Formats: sequence, C-alpha cells, structure tokens
Amino acid sequence: MSGQLDPSHIMQIGMGFWASKTLLSAVELELFTKLGDGMTAAELTEALGLHENAVPDFPDALVALQLLDRDGDGPDAVYRNTEAGAVFLDKASPAYVGGMLEMSNARLYPFWADLTEALQTAKPQNEVKHNGKPLFHELYNDEARLEQFMNAMTGLSAGPFNALAEKFDFSRYGSLCDVGGATGQLSIIVANRHPHMKCTTFDLPAVEPIANRTIEAAGVSDRVQTAAGDFLVDPLPQADVVTMGMILHDWNLERKKQLIKAAYDALPEGGAYIVIENIIDDARRENAFGLLMSLNMLLEFGDAFDFTGADLASWCKEVGFKEVEVLPLAGPVSAGIAYK
Repeated sequence: MSGQLDPSHIMQIGMGFWASKTLLSAVELELFTKLGDGMTAAELTEALGLHENAVPDFPDALVALQLLDRDGDGPDAVYRNTEAGAVFLDKASPAYVGGMLEMSNARLYPFWADLTEALQTAKPQNEVKHNGKPLFHELYNDEARLEQFMNAMTGLSAGPFNALAEKFDFSRYGSLCDVGGATGQLSIIVANRHPHMKCTTFDLPAVEPIANRTIEAAGVSDRVQTAAGDFLVDPLPQADVVTMGMILHDWNLERKKQLIKAAYDALPEGGAYIVIENIIDDARRENAFGLLMSLNMLLEFGDAFDFTGADLASWCKEVGFKEVEVLPLAGPVSAGIAYK
C-alpha cells in the first residue's frame, strides 16, 4: 500500500518554512523593489549585498517558486519581477503588501518556532514572553513605530475592504463607524465608493494624528472624521453601520461578546454590524488560512482565536441581532454581517 502513496504533500508542508523564509528574506532585502527593469545575478549580488555563494541559488529558487521571472540561462540571464511581484512586492506600488511580510519576518517567524509550547501552555510566545511587555504597549508609546505597523496592515486589508465597498449595499445607510480604524483605510475606501456616506474612524488617541494625515492625503476630510477612545471602555460612536476589521479575533470570548454588545448599542433599529475577518467555514475543513491565523492568535495572546460564521451568528443573536449572514470578500476573508 505504501508504494501507491506519495509523501510529497507531507514533505511540502513540513519543509514549507524553506520557501517562506526565502520569500521573507527577499522582502527584507528589498529585492523586488530594487530589481527595477531587471538585473543579472552579478548585479543582484551587488545591489543586495549578497555573498557570492548565495547566487544563483537564491534568485533561482525564487524563480522556481514562481516569485521571479528569468530571461535566459547562465550568468547573463536577467531576473525580473513577475506581474504579481511588481504589483504586490515592489514598495513603489500602491498595492504593496510587503509590510505584512516585513512584520512576519521580524516578529512572527521566530515566535512560530515556539508553537509547541503555546499548544501545551496557552501562553503568549511573543514580546510578553521575551521582555514582559505586550506588543501594543510598545507600539502605542512610539508613534513612528505605530505608523509603520499600521501601514503594514493596510496592504493586507486593501482587497477585502474594497470588496466590501463593492459588494455590500450601502445605499440603505448614511453613516459608518469603523471601530479600531487605524489609518482610516476602510472609512476612506467606503467614502470614495459611496459619496453619500459619512464615516468615522474610531481608535485610541495615539492613532488619531496618523489617521488624520491619511484622511487629509486622501482628500476626504469632508466625509471622514476621526474619534478617539478606547473601544473596551468607552461607548462606540453611533452610526447606521458599525464595522470591525480584524478586531474580534484579537480577544477571548468574553471580550468578543463585550465588543459585539457595544456595536449593538451603537446601532439604530435596522442598522448593520459588519465583522471583517478570516472567518472559518462552519465545518472547519476548508479555510486553512483562518485556522492558522487562529493559531497565530494563540501565539500572540494565549486566549484569542478566530471563529466560524456559526460562532459569530450565535454571539450576535445572543445580544439581540435578528439576522446574520456571511459575505465572502477576498481570499480567506469574509464579512460577517449582523442586522439589528
């Protein structure tokens, strides 16, 4: 029987960190940004400060992983960005998603080495373990680092946020409050797509100057405003639509229910509460990214987790929402929509 089975899938998953770290190092070295119109192996070696022993294996591995294109063979071959690489991995591109990969390289990659310990102890394996200070405590005391972190999130969120603005019927509503709105990205996207909408991006006071700069640069200050507060302590600004993008999964069940209740209280009758997350399929068989993200939350916080659409529906109906639906957005991300 074993002769008919193929272990390649097992080995691909087990050794998957090889490909992952090759990409992450390429992003760290800004390979995709510096590549420009193309470079030979020798030019790449010079531009990235590589040792000659790393070339051509390093760029050729990226070619084999379909992360780079190569014209020709041998030392005169020219390496170029793929179409996707030029769009998503070149810092000059407005669709750059490398910020998340930069953070993954600097933070998440080493933390995942301690997954076994997290599985056995349910204790965070991040900064708390190593220096006793939670990530967000450090970030919110350093505006430059906080802005860098938030910009890293924007590339990852752009696709789902734009999909929500296209797919959800905002014509029935006039105002939106994005809770934990960070740079104001979701509010800006909705305001641009739906000029009748008045949007508020709500986050901690330290975030407000960052959001105001982004809103002003986007030219939507007349329709997008900021509000400062702590969503775990303060009532949420009232609006016809309350959104939370990648917020609920940061918390344990008690906090999740608290935030859902806060959203319910901020909405009028007929209002909508929209949760944008890597919502796991109810059978917990298909959304591998959502399930792995939930393990990432275990590593980060110990008691935080991602959830299924059925989970969200039960929590929302518990506080009084009448109807809950799941709207697929982009990739593994969906919107859970609860109507009051």
